[in-house]
Amino acid sequence: MLLFPIEKVGILKLENKVIYADNAATTKLSENALNAMMPLMTDIYGNPSSLHTVGQIAKEHLEEARQTIADAIGADAKEIYFTSGGSEADNQAIRTAAAIGAKKGKKHIISSKFEHHAVLHTLNALEKEGFTVTLLDVYSNGIVKPEDVRNAITDETCLVTIMTANNEIGTIQPISEIADICKEKGVLFHTDAVQAVGHIPVNVKDMKVDMLSVSAHKFHGPKGVGFLYARKGILLKNIIEGGAQERGKRAGTENMASIVGMAAALKDAVASLDENAKKVTAMRDRLIDGLKGIERSRINGDMDSRLPGTLNMCFEGIEGESLLLLLDQKGICASSGSACTSGSLDPSHVLLAIGVPVEIAHGSLRLSISEYNTMEEMDYIVETVPQVVKYLRSISPVWEKIVKEEK
Repeated sequence: MLLFPIEKVGILKLENKVIYADNAATTKLSENALNAMMPLMTDIYGNPSSLHTVGQIAKEHLEEARQTIADAIGADAKEIYFTSGGSEADNQAIRTAAAIGAKKGKKHIISSKFEHHAVLHTLNALEKEGFTVTLLDVYSNGIVKPEDVRNAITDETCLVTIMTANNEIGTIQPISEIADICKEKGVLFHTDAVQAVGHIPVNVKDMKVDMLSVSAHKFHGPKGVGFLYARKGILLKNIIEGGAQERGKRAGTENMASIVGMAAALKDAVASLDENAKKVTAMRDRLIDGLKGIERSRINGDMDSRLPGTLNMCFEGIEGESLLLLLDQKGICASSGSACTSGSLDPSHVLLAIGVPVEIAHGSLRLSISEYNTMEEMDYIVETVPQVVKYLRSISPVWEKIVKEEK
């Protein structure tokens, strides 16, 4: 039971509905994913490692899901390893490349300044283990330049890891171009594709990546499950020991229901990719058109090379936390950045990385939408956000100072 049921907290909302605009944090479980999961929690409950019939039936479902997922990203089924989500997949990929590099005496890793903390914190840990890390600039448009990758690679480089699409501002990176450089230089290339898969075309062969991380709950699958694509020939380093599951590279009985739900959700997402992207892009553009006129506001990241459903803006003179709380009272669920850092009072490292001043970065708003949203909801957001921004500025000494300096 909810501690504070929605109907008792006095939320003002559109037709008594909460408008969920935080899909970059997590998405609603699709009906098809739920339906696919239910038999695995009731009737098909065997352990896929068991040799008896009940276990082997479960194994058939496991391998069917693996093939479905592989087909969705242009991989071979034997290149898919199930994990607990994107963070685990990032950790395993990076530590695998680090271990391979260390055996060859190569202990230099290249990444960018605005990666997800699952990547950045893993790199921090490796620095303490004797690796050196170069974090590339991403510039005001939020895009890594391939030539910067080329210039940063040395004879000691064992890995380049650059995300496919940023989780806060939604900018899409030139992954295949970076991959070409890595192959030319003989360096492994990993990409965190958590925000991209299910929303833009992702094919590991076309992208030419060596490893790729995915999380199910970003495309209407269940939470707590994901997968790592690892190209044939890459011997993964175990980060969880204990059993022979996942061809000996990820111990622990497989999360069968969630894996099957993930496969169902991904299959649907890929099948409806163009249709959903068209619908979501139209709604995102409605938000842009309706909010870009707010005084002293800015849209963060490149306007063209971005995910269909992500819009990140900053409003001078206000605090993002207050903005989120007031929008929530109006029935709008949004965020100021990554859900993984929502408890931090520090401004977004992503916004700082693209050159947004600290005082402005504090007033950020991320709206991330999906095909479950409606244009009517976008109209309500466009009507509500300016009102809330205006109210917060009316009680803000920072805004008062800005206004006085302009006179």
